[in-house]
Amino acid sequence: MPRRKNECSILKGIGAAPGIAIGPAFLLNSSKVRILRRSIDDSDIPGEQERFEKAVSDAEQWLNRLLDEMPEELKGQSGIFQAHLLMLRDRMIYNRTLDIIADEGINAEWALDTSLEYARRLFEQVKDTYIRERISDLEYVVERILQFLSGSPVVDFGELDEPVVIVAHDLSPADTIQMKRDKVLAFVTEVGSRTSHTAILARSLGIAAVVGVEGLTSGIFSGEMVIVDGLAGQVIISPDDDRLARLGEKQDSYLRYRLEAIHFSGLPAETRDGYRLKVKANMELTEEVPSIVANGAEGIGLFRTEFLYLARKNIPTEEQLFATYREVVESMSPYPTTIRTLDIGGDKLVSAVSLDEEVNPALGLRAIRLCLEEKELFKTQLRAILRASVFGSVKILFPMISGRMEIVKVKRFLEEVMEAMTREGIPFDEDVKLGIMIEVPTAVMVADFLAEEVDFFSIGTNDLIQYGLAIDRVNEYVAHLYEPLHPGVLRMIKQAVDAAHQSGIAAAMCGEMAGEPMYVPVLVGMGLDELSMNSLSIPRIKRLIRQVDQEQCSNLVKELLESSTGSRIREILLDFLKSKFPDEFGPAIGLYPDFWDMDA
Repeated sequence: MPRRKNECSILKGIGAAPGIAIGPAFLLNSSKVRILRRSIDDSDIPGEQERFEKAVSDAEQWLNRLLDEMPEELKGQSGIFQAHLLMLRDRMIYNRTLDIIADEGINAEWALDTSLEYARRLFEQVKDTYIRERISDLEYVVERILQFLSGSPVVDFGELDEPVVIVAHDLSPADTIQMKRDKVLAFVTEVGSRTSHTAILARSLGIAAVVGVEGLTSGIFSGEMVIVDGLAGQVIISPDDDRLARLGEKQDSYLRYRLEAIHFSGLPAETRDGYRLKVKANMELTEEVPSIVANGAEGIGLFRTEFLYLARKNIPTEEQLFATYREVVESMSPYPTTIRTLDIGGDKLVSAVSLDEEVNPALGLRAIRLCLEEKELFKTQLRAILRASVFGSVKILFPMISGRMEIVKVKRFLEEVMEAMTREGIPFDEDVKLGIMIEVPTAVMVADFLAEEVDFFSIGTNDLIQYGLAIDRVNEYVAHLYEPLHPGVLRMIKQAVDAAHQSGIAAAMCGEMAGEPMYVPVLVGMGLDELSMNSLSIPRIKRLIRQVDQEQCSNLVKELLESSTGSRIREILLDFLKSKFPDEFGPAIGLYPDFWDMDA
């Protein structure tokens, strides 16, 4: 039965940006540009190609204007839009569209949509969830071109008369940066994820956001009062007085908490009984460095380099890579920067790497396997990293190592690169530290052998959990099985940490699990030396670490490892959290209610 206007309703989604906002809904018309296939005569092909090229130029001018007008607090995210500008001319979209117009004799809109569909198929084959979700950026770029092709109006949030909650099927990063905090209290969308660029920008702006709310736009009317709870991932439409009062109290509690947590950003992550961890940041764009420094990171624990390849028309040169690495390394000095080598497949996303189509790219020629096959690609990146190592502390991290022979081959190749650079008189840190990602179950099983070859481990829980449980966490049919607290997952993590320590090397974690507050006692109890996460998570994680005893956490882990089900582990952990952090995980704030509802 359809919902009636002003009838209270609670919808569930994903908390993409923390905060609580209360205000009237502003329903944004999110209808896409309608695309029709239209045949054109050979004589009209040049004109149709010119029409497409003009739409791309118009989109470029519009994006450049947005960049010029970008608020100061968002300057650190300008790389997102620089990437969008590059995507406008990417050969996978731009050249392919021009070719389709000519080869098939069809209109620009249909040719452009065909190019996008081709790109979608390629992105769907990518293993890394973060990269796979970048197809949304390509879709935003294509939609913008289509708007200029059709003459459709562009959204202007400056025309809002009063503060509102934006409700839409989807929002682009360009939509988000136009939002003014005095006019947009929060936003809610039917699609999206926590790692989308729209969500990242919302967090940078301090605008509460909930995404992935199914059936949202068909169940709400413009002007209705809405509560957006970005902490719990809830949207309450037409709340009653009782809910308004309770959410108002929660809003006040959260604001006080945030002010308090920021105080911990500059303090060491040390437990009450003296156990010291290093808390670092994961990063992808150079523009993130100011936020990383401001939030108290003790270095970069994971510098993802894939975007440097995906955001270009061609493979980046050694000089281009070196310039980027040097900028980051110098900005973070004296803290270390851990640079992960290319972690992507050759599924034609990197245009200069032409490989046969694979049946299962996630288990195929990718990451370190691709680099060992495409040696020039690998050598270029290693030389750039080594050159940057003289400008600050650099560590090199190799992904998807599954056995000892792989890392032996990598080290031999690295030695050859170093010898060549020495002959050429190019300086580099000869004692650069080497690490491997522990993200394949076999790497856990032979972690004692692997530890003899490297200086540190970095546990990538995202893939370790997916490979270990044989599930794809973005597949709607099995995503509910993605369980960080599965007994097998906890045992794999503990085994990797113990193997590292027995060989006298450090054990770090750079997966999403490292930045989730509820797992802090577990990771401290495991004996991890370093946690790396989204920079915005650092103050709270430090705050929690400083409130626990490592010995108590170690005893907790022993109890968890003796449990046979995830549900039992969660129950034990909940009791611990409520007793040790009543203000963090109790009813006063209740930041993570979903966590306790999952089945295992």
